[in-house]
Amino acid sequence: MSHEAFVFWSYAATAVTLGGLLTAILLDGRARKREMRELEAQGVRRRSDARRDSAR
Repeated sequence: MSHEAFVFWSYAATAVTLGGLLTAILLDGRARKREMRELEAQGVRRRSDARRDSAR
């Protein structure tokens, strides 16, 4: 394998890996937001909301 091919495939593998990680992060973020909406719809509140409410 030539040096140029090695460098190309190394960058390509890095780009695919980073793309996969970015996709996983975005999908996980959507899932967590969906879970938070479902919990809040059930009446479960965030601890940070309790501190804000008690300060009023």
